Amino acid sequence: MANIFEDPKKAARKAQLFEAGIHALENDGWQVEKIPGFGKGSVRKITKGSQERIVSIRTTQDQWIAFPRNDAGDAWVTLSDVDAIVAVSVDDKENPRFAQVHLIEGDEMRARFDRAYQARIKAGHSVPKKRRGIWISLYDEEASSPVSRVGAGAGIAHKPIARIPLAEPGLPAEQEKKEAGHAGTDLRPLSISDAKKSLSMFLGVPEESIEIIIRS
Repeated sequence: MANIFEDPKKAARKAQLFEAGIHALENDGWQVEKIPGFGKGSVRKITKGSQERIVSIRTTQDQWIAFPRNDAGDAWVTLSDVDAIVAVSVDDKENPRFAQVHLIEGDEMRARFDRAYQARIKAGHSVPKKRRGIWISLYDEEASSPVSRVGAGAGIAHKPIARIPLAEPGLPAEQEKKEAGHAGTDLRPLSISDAKKSLSMFLGVPEESIEIIIRS
């Protein structure tokens, strides 16, 4: 998979996707906190009422996610330590418009990666440790062949808890204002229905639970 840090736009998009994951959790009622002294940057503690969980927020711009094996080869780095995975993917690899946020139980993701690992070993593949790990596809259907499809499909099995619009990364503020103003001359006025639909996608809540009040 490509090194996103070689492309400033992709690096900016990664940060945007990570923030989308946090916002989606907060909009779903979770309090999101960093864990003091925990060195893994993707890991957060989330709390809702009496529920407390440890999650890893993983972002992807090609709709695949990865975890490496530990040096002993008997567990997954990070994945073995968390209760759930927040997988944040673009909706389209070539023309991303939304961040799709999936909340997936850790046990299920470990089972998927275990299947993928065993299938690759059985097929004679070299499985690197620590650095790159194993990649599985979020949106391909799982299949036994090709071997890369084993473990796939978590994003199909678990629909997004939120779809959050993405801004174009790195767009200068003046250009953004200019483009927004120009676009406004071509678009029809925003209807209540359109506003509810946009808010529903942004907040990850049903349209029927959104009430808009206009006062003059």
